[in-house]
Amino acid sequence: MGMQLKDIQFLDDATRPPVPVIDGVTEEQREAGNHLRDIHDYLRANLATLGTLIERASAGEVTPQAVRNEVEGLALVANYRRFGNVCGQYCQLIHKHHTIEDRALFPALAKRSPALKAVVERLEAEHEHVHQLVEMLVGAIIALNDSPDRSQFDETVAIFRALEKLLLSHFRYEEESIIDALGFYGIL
Repeated sequence: MGMQLKDIQFLDDATRPPVPVIDGVTEEQREAGNHLRDIHDYLRANLATLGTLIERASAGEVTPQAVRNEVEGLALVANYRRFGNVCGQYCQLIHKHHTIEDRALFPALAKRSPALKAVVERLEAEHEHVHQLVEMLVGAIIALNDSPDRSQFDETVAIFRALEKLLLSHFRYEEESIIDALGFYGIL
């Protein structure tokens, strides 16, 4: 793994472009844009489920040595596999969601509202950071399956928590930035 967790920049509101105000947004237009919030709510719920699963798996109910000694038939091994599958599915869903935004929603917003161009560029840049963390998490999960020890668990949990922090912040900023615009400009 070439990139280290410390190399990922965690973005905050102080460095984000301000959100332009759109006057005259109707409730109907806002409701159309709220579809994005519904998608994010689904992703947030799945992120919470994944976090719970990670906490349970890394709670230390058995020692890493016990995992090695009892690898065949140990219930925790099924949790490792389940964790990998759940995380893999979640990571794929995030990737697809961001691809749709990057290829369709964001270009349409930038075209219809030059004032949103800086916001859209920032959201796209944040997607890159999210995807770096997703790749790191996938690598950590593979390593965890190969070597299920406390050190690898700790690294996997740290990467997941970093991804969680960034995604939750990103979703909030994205919603504040473009929900009204999506309905106002007829994109959703």
